[in-house]
Amino acid sequence: MSTSTAPRTSGLEQKQNPGQLNSVQLNIVTLIDMERATATGSLADSMWMVDNSIGGDGQGTNHLQTVCKQGQVLNWIIRPIDMEKRLDNTWPPMPKINSIVFLDTESGDEEDVAERKIFTELKIYGAPDRMRDKFTPVYYYWAGTILSTARPGLYRYRLVLELELEQENTREKLYLNTVQHPSIRVLAV
Repeated sequence: MSTSTAPRTSGLEQKQNPGQLNSVQLNIVTLIDMERATATGSLADSMWMVDNSIGGDGQGTNHLQTVCKQGQVLNWIIRPIDMEKRLDNTWPPMPKINSIVFLDTESGDEEDVAERKIFTELKIYGAPDRMRDKFTPVYYYWAGTILSTARPGLYRYRLVLELELEQENTREKLYLNTVQHPSIRVLAV
């Protein structure tokens, strides 16, 4: 009779772990080419996204898929590509996430807003522009928690960005929506 010395593992330990399930928070970073976005009035070819999830798709594109779990906190961080002080001693405008709209993928129309809530908004955060200097990173971010009751699955969303433009002593706000929709893939805990 032979005995095995290999440790026994339960079904849970053998299950693949495609999300960063040991992490409390995930960061989704969006970089914006402000000049191109304001000149074209569009985020197409002006926006790139990356995250720190494991198993997602589309890193460095505008249609990132982030893998997360029920109850996880997501931080959407947004920064312009150009962060240097201009020759006229002013700073480039900062993009802000005005809102994140989850879309109803069940309706067949990807532009319909989802009726079922899947996350809880925490707050929009950011540092005032007047605090900028070469040693202080300035960016805006939006945080939310995926509900523990959210159904596992793929959820597409639309970022609504606010760009503040300064032209000839006037300030204008430009609102742009993502053209290709990024998404989150929620895994059951």
